[in-house]
Amino acid sequence: MLDDTDRNTDLERQREGSRADDAAVAGGLQAIEGKNEKWWAYFTTKEFVIVLVLGQILALCITGTNTLSSLLVQKGTSIPAFQTLFNYVLLALIYVPYTIYKYGARKYFKLLLTDGWKYIILSFFDVEGNYFTVLAYRYTNIMSAQLINFWAIIVVVLVSFFLLKVRYKWTQILGIVICCGGMGMLIGSDHISSDSGYYMPTQVKGDLFCLAGATFYGLTNVAEEWFVSKKPAYEVLGMLGLFGIIINGITASIFDRHSFKGATWDGDVAGYIVGYTIILCLFYSLAPIMFRMGSAAFFNISLLTGNFWGVVIGIKVFGYKIYYLYPIAFVLIILGLIVYFLAGSMLGDSKKPWLGENQERGVAGLGTAKLKAIKEAQAQHTVASDSVAVAAPHIHYS
Repeated sequence: MLDDTDRNTDLERQREGSRADDAAVAGGLQAIEGKNEKWWAYFTTKEFVIVLVLGQILALCITGTNTLSSLLVQKGTSIPAFQTLFNYVLLALIYVPYTIYKYGARKYFKLLLTDGWKYIILSFFDVEGNYFTVLAYRYTNIMSAQLINFWAIIVVVLVSFFLLKVRYKWTQILGIVICCGGMGMLIGSDHISSDSGYYMPTQVKGDLFCLAGATFYGLTNVAEEWFVSKKPAYEVLGMLGLFGIIINGITASIFDRHSFKGATWDGDVAGYIVGYTIILCLFYSLAPIMFRMGSAAFFNISLLTGNFWGVVIGIKVFGYKIYYLYPIAFVLIILGLIVYFLAGSMLGDSKKPWLGENQERGVAGLGTAKLKAIKEAQAQHTVASDSVAVAAPHIHYS
């Protein structure tokens, strides 16, 4: 009888804690959005600077992995599934033990049973996206492979609109169009500069693989944005690494067997694979912050500048010749990124429509609107001090 009373008391405390959380978040969201006095107000926040800079760091990461993939192909080593396997191993080594430490073994294995199938789908999309994109470098070059990835933006926008019920403002659509216009300028400059010296006879085949990879990437980005908005990032990355090892291992055993035997293995190749793995792991670790502070759409248009960075690196590494439209296109893409947030909320894209009006179905993690609202509520004293104290233990700084 006493045990039942204790249980009921604990449940009531949890409900009170949940109500305190909701009150803190609702008050915080109201306070933050109430600051939106000017159409350019979001540009004055540190969040805008962070999300803009973070996008360029991620673009440089992608450029780095693309460059190393091209160098591997030049060495005669084209093993698209195998070279990415180490990234999933590293993710699993970093994030799975930490997740078990945070959850405990029993809760973690229960999570595998209940939510494992969802993470298998996410991992499948991600593995195949990596596989087809890296495979494309066997048949095309770094420039074409990067230029074709704008298709991922279309996939993200359509899937977000129909499945996640995201409704884009006209400024967001205009920003995406401007960014794609910059991309079109890059593509046009490639055709104009016929002396650029990087055409390959198998380029069409490579571009088709790029389209397949971009489609899977688009699906992965939307799915990961959904996951990290509801779950701690370390859980998502750990599961992605764990199931990625299995799916990627199967893919490599089927498709990379012959390529593995004929590949070149020397110190340079080892260095390229190590560099590729470290840069890609950094990319994966930073991406959840972008998905929380921004969105899958902004994530992808930010990566478009990777084409410019690819040319900058390609001039030195591959002997590319730069056409005068490239710097103009880069500025155009950056302009599109700024236009994307015109007349928007002070929360940017961090407030997710599928989490509820007060983000009650989301996690209070690093970069989320929910955590920002709780901090704002604490700073503004919009909730009683004892309510804030109850809310704090539910915050996941992850």
